[in-house]
Amino acid sequence: MNVDEVKALAGAIREEVAKAITGQRDTVDLMLTALFAGGHILLEGPPGTAKTMTARCFAQALGVAYGRIQFTPDLMPGDIVGSNIYNFQTGQFTLTRGPIFCDLLLADEINRTPPKTQAALLEAMQEHAVTFDGTTHSLGRNFMVVATQNPIEHQGVYPLPEAQLDRFLFKHRVSYPDLAEERAIIVHHGGSASHDIEQYGIKARTDRKTLEAALATVGDVTLVDDVVGYIAALVRGTRESPDLEVGASPRAGAMLARAARARAALDGRNYVIPDDVKALAVPALRHRVVLSPAAQIDGRLVEQIVSDLVDHTEAPR
Repeated sequence: MNVDEVKALAGAIREEVAKAITGQRDTVDLMLTALFAGGHILLEGPPGTAKTMTARCFAQALGVAYGRIQFTPDLMPGDIVGSNIYNFQTGQFTLTRGPIFCDLLLADEINRTPPKTQAALLEAMQEHAVTFDGTTHSLGRNFMVVATQNPIEHQGVYPLPEAQLDRFLFKHRVSYPDLAEERAIIVHHGGSASHDIEQYGIKARTDRKTLEAALATVGDVTLVDDVVGYIAALVRGTRESPDLEVGASPRAGAMLARAARARAALDGRNYVIPDDVKALAVPALRHRVVLSPAAQIDGRLVEQIVSDLVDHTEAPR
């Protein structure tokens, strides 16, 4: 597979998702970038903005094994990864796999469960494997988490810790549609059971083997030293900014480079340009930094601080 084929594949997936989802092109583009970069994405937005629906349609268009977990305050780690259950008839333990054993996992309202249960995803997101009862089980190279959370409901919500957030390649804020899109949504979904995605006729455009070939192609995209230096300067700049108390980790730089490779491939290029890094800097860094007390008092936004950092960091020509 070459980059032109990766671009065509991404376009086909977009077309399938668009059969059911009106607008949200930036959301789908970031999900595609995360997919081909081998990363995970966190979608944050108010209720009713099609976060869950977009993830379901995305999985349908990919044609991969799909799993969903509705995170609740009483959810336990074993409910996610599974466990060994004793069978009294055979006198042996039987492995019962949890819903995490899939290719694309939708972690719905992930911040509604306590940190103990959230931590069950750490190994899966970092190493694409889970361990219980001393045995490690692989989830496959293509394993991807699409998590959602609502920003406006503060009661009964457990904010994700920094270690959990750092596993996500992107954090994307899903916004309300504009007037034209909202009218189209009302027309499109106002007269049918919109939760039934089968009615939209979304077809699978890929499979595990194709995705593995696409990931290998993205890994071969050229990343020159000048762009590597630019990424390093951005990441280190977050640690030196007086507006940020905590900067981005070294993992952030490596994941941003991988995402830039994926964006280049989605654009049909086999080389990364600085604009790839600039376009992905905010969604890749906004959840990895912490505002300083002074910036919080001044009402500064993380997105604006990261954008200013991008503007003031010299890019290679």
